Amino acid sequence: MRCEIDARELRRRTVKRFLEDLGSLSSVERESANDAIKHMYSPDLRSGWGIHVIQEVKLLARKEDREGLMLPLANCLILECRGNFLAFFIDLVGFWETKGSVREMAAESIYKERCIAVDDGSSWAKYMSISGSPDDEYDIISLQYTEEGLLTVDENREGHAAAFGDDIAIECLATEFKREIFVVQAHGSDAMVDEENCVFFLPHRPRGRICEPPFFLFMKGTGWSGAGADHYEPLIAHPSSAVSQEKVAWVL
Repeated sequence: MRCEIDARELRRRTVKRFLEDLGSLSSVERESANDAIKHMYSPDLRSGWGIHVIQEVKLLARKEDREGLMLPLANCLILECRGNFLAFFIDLVGFWETKGSVREMAAESIYKERCIAVDDGSSWAKYMSISGSPDDEYDIISLQYTEEGLLTVDENREGHAAAFGDDIAIECLATEFKREIFVVQAHGSDAMVDEENCVFFLPHRPRGRICEPPFFLFMKGTGWSGAGADHYEPLIAHPSSAVSQEKVAWVL
């Protein structure tokens, strides 16, 4: 009998599986998992620039606190402007339309102080539960950096941003459904690779028995990072005779 599962239920089961598995880890394994999460979502901006053009820090703001963040942001900007002897008039509506690096730096400071960093298992579970719906408990705030410093702040004021499934989430799904999940990751000329049609197979094995056939997801590297994507697409796989590595992209 076929069981229909919607996206929110899939997220719920992913997070539930993660927390159950996290609770069974040793202290050393848990610390390693926390380090991996911190590396992905709260990276050390002093390093990593040989691989990435832009690095991103993820923060979580409670939906019920979003309005309350407006006043300290406005006050911070006013103080900054006074310090630079700028004539500024700001109200709680016009403030959000203020442009420029002063506002970005003020927002960065307040969000880092008032929001939750995604840097361990507990915060990852909160982050991965976010589907971009009004029913979410948290909104995602994204701080983007170049090697020179802060680039932009994505405040996600409408609350539509959703957490993108990472390797941890996919491994949790593999465990939940007792089947291997292979991510077929393809990069083209817009990615940080020199070759066209560069394809990677990223296996995710369940933490336990494999009881079902494998599942394949297609992910295309996009834009400046060359390592991420906008979404996954399911692939329909059929048994095939062995082919050379040179032909695998053509077969897909």
